Amino acid sequence: MKILLLGREGQVAWELRRTLAPLGELVAVDRRTPGLTTDLTDMDSVRRAIRTVGPDLVVNAAAYTAVDRAEHEAELAWRINAEAPGVIAAEVKRLGSGLIHYSTDYVFGGGSAAEPFSEDHREQPQSVYGQSKWAGEEAIRDSNVPHVILRTAWVYGQRGRNFLLTMLRLLKEREHISVVDDQRGSPTWSRLIAEATAALVVQCRDGSAFRPGDAAGTYHLTCSGDTTWCGFARQIRIEAQKRGLVAEPCAGITGITTSDYPTPARRPAYSVLATEKLAHRFGLRLPHWEAALSLCLDDFCAPAGECTNAGVPRAVKR
Repeated sequence: MKILLLGREGQVAWELRRTLAPLGELVAVDRRTPGLTTDLTDMDSVRRAIRTVGPDLVVNAAAYTAVDRAEHEAELAWRINAEAPGVIAAEVKRLGSGLIHYSTDYVFGGGSAAEPFSEDHREQPQSVYGQSKWAGEEAIRDSNVPHVILRTAWVYGQRGRNFLLTMLRLLKEREHISVVDDQRGSPTWSRLIAEATAALVVQCRDGSAFRPGDAAGTYHLTCSGDTTWCGFARQIRIEAQKRGLVAEPCAGITGITTSDYPTPARRPAYSVLATEKLAHRFGLRLPHWEAALSLCLDDFCAPAGECTNAGVPRAVKR
């Protein structure tokens, strides 16, 4: 199986480069790939990459993810998140191949919901980011290409910009941190997303082809359980102190309301995703978010089981 991975350095793409590599020939590309530059704002470069590689499967892990900046860069966000997936889907269909694409809990409005959203819950994105991701989903579905869309949420990991790395830094730099405590979701480790994706590919593989068949469609892929951003921050503090990743005592954490911390983009107050469909069809279920966080922070430590000399995770130190 030949797999073209769109994206190399992002949180999920970085992990996918490892989990997909054993499944066949993996080609990972982005804007900086020598000889095969692939920029999702340049549709010709996207077409050229897919036609040059001729993959059996395209995994699109590239996206515009700057939620607040998207409110001021709507055209750019829309081009990357909405237009590019449609072009990718058309090229993949032309090849007779398959597509895996990642989307977000921000396609939902949230409101006063109290039960996890199923895949067919009404989408009401409140931000440019959410609207553009929803449009990208629709473009893929309308293309009728064999596909699996995986919606995930509150993604964190050891690379890039994410809530975990921000909290680890602030716990060391500040005496006190205020964190929003009235938005609920499911923190999800990027490595688990990548591992679940690889397991899904194995189940849909038919020789060298990706054939999802009647399993094609949209699925939710998040850790189980839910919390608020403040609850997530407090658990990071507890687990980081256990491992000596932050000093004790370190910054205190206080919960605040969304109105106390206004942002350009509106976030859903509730965006917990139901994952039963994925478990039923593929037998895949991610662990509770607290267990996943513990595993992730274990991985911050050096191979010998000890943290770096400075007591700072290498991903943060960089």
